[in-house]
Amino acid sequence: MTGEHDQRVVATTGIHNFRDYGGYGARGGRIKRGKLWRSGQHSEATANDLDVVRRLEISTIIDLRGDSERAVAPCLRHPAFAGEVLFHPGETASEKGRAVHEEVASRVRSADDARAAMVRLYETLPFRPVLVGTLRLYMKALASRETPSLLHCFAGKDRTGLAAALVHTLLGVHHDDMIADYLLTNTAGDSEARIEAGARHVRAGFGVAMSDDAVRVLMGAEAGFLDGAFAVIRDAHGTTEAYARDVLGVTPEVLAAMERNLVEA
Repeated sequence: MTGEHDQRVVATTGIHNFRDYGGYGARGGRIKRGKLWRSGQHSEATANDLDVVRRLEISTIIDLRGDSERAVAPCLRHPAFAGEVLFHPGETASEKGRAVHEEVASRVRSADDARAAMVRLYETLPFRPVLVGTLRLYMKALASRETPSLLHCFAGKDRTGLAAALVHTLLGVHHDDMIADYLLTNTAGDSEARIEAGARHVRAGFGVAMSDDAVRVLMGAEAGFLDGAFAVIRDAHGTTEAYARDVLGVTPEVLAAMERNLVEA
């Protein structure tokens, strides 16, 4: 497991949770490595970090943050980056300038509070209009472009976690592998630095009454969070595939194109 973890995670200083989420068994074969990347935002990327991203030949970046988040923390790009950054205009979080996990923080004091708040939060993510708009752009890009893409939000765990899990599910990745990839957020790279960076934002907005354990829950990934999101998807649409077709525009033709671009025998 350690070797697989090390192969996926990219060592960077100012970009947290940067990793390849390909390589898993899928319908008809295995997802290609080096095509599907995910991370936190790049607003604190070092020059070396940007060189690392450049060498991966990423030509499409999908930014799941809202307009105000981009204004507060604009992402840095390599001077030679000539690709495209895709996002649907508007806010994906209910509080301007904040990540989605921060919007539930005002009522959190304990770890149990945080866990319940995160479950409720994930139940809303699949149906947020602006987030849906960006997910539609992502699915279309995966179907129409063969070059590597990078998916990110603020911490690369909630909005990004759901988006990556949707791609995995649609491509036939086993549920256990999908969850395992999601949980890599808890150990990928310098996880303590990521938690500390997130804690600064949370405490700056909501004070120090929140316990350290609560902060860790807000900044972490738990299988129950993601499973809750898929449960509401199934409640509303019957299957993830039906949700993807009706909400995200992933018709059978689009899905077949995604498979051609991303899955190898």
